[in-house]
Amino acid sequence: MPTSVVNINVHGIGSATRTLDPGEEQVWVSVEQFEQVLDAAVGRDDVRITFDDGNASDLEIGLPRLLERGLKAHFFVLAGEFGVPGRLDRDGVRELLEAGMSVGSHGWAHRDWRRITDAEAEQEMVDAPRVIGELTGKPVTTVAIPFGSYDRIVLNRLRKAGMRLVYTSDGGKARPDDWLQARYSLHRDIDAEWVRTTFAGKASPAVQARRIVARRVKRLRGAP
Repeated sequence: MPTSVVNINVHGIGSATRTLDPGEEQVWVSVEQFEQVLDAAVGRDDVRITFDDGNASDLEIGLPRLLERGLKAHFFVLAGEFGVPGRLDRDGVRELLEAGMSVGSHGWAHRDWRRITDAEAEQEMVDAPRVIGELTGKPVTTVAIPFGSYDRIVLNRLRKAGMRLVYTSDGGKARPDDWLQARYSLHRDIDAEWVRTTFAGKASPAVQARRIVARRVKRLRGAP
């Protein structure tokens, strides 16, 4: 097992088939950019590929290109969005599973978990994994936090909900067995240099320091 991993996160690929939220276009990439990332991941046991949001492009564009390269990925889907135009439906999720992919929870309705009520938190962190688990046929204990927005309250809720692996959007490398997993999100401006430096984990000391501080702040905020 590698001592550290680079987690790459994909949101959307190609042309969106639904109306995007403000700013969401920044994290959609072209097919060519996506393929460039996958080609760099081939043969790398220290690179993990994840997908957020349950977009239709996960199945239509992402899956066949993963299979062509013998790659696996973890797909984090929205339990309350199954069948919405432009999103995965239940049959699509089953197809991912049948192809050997993993499926986890991205919550219910893509809300900011730092700004939800107790009832909404129950739906996002308890009901959503249950519904997805009923679809996959096994308990769902992996989750990706929407918007990468978390604090101490969010993390405590996830622990109480029984989540065993939690993905964020903090950037930087992660240890394979950490409960909280940082990820790099693809964005529309990535190029070959971004792929090379990201996969090499060659952030400057200043960037690494900022990431460490930001993670500590997130873990502590929300404390009484």
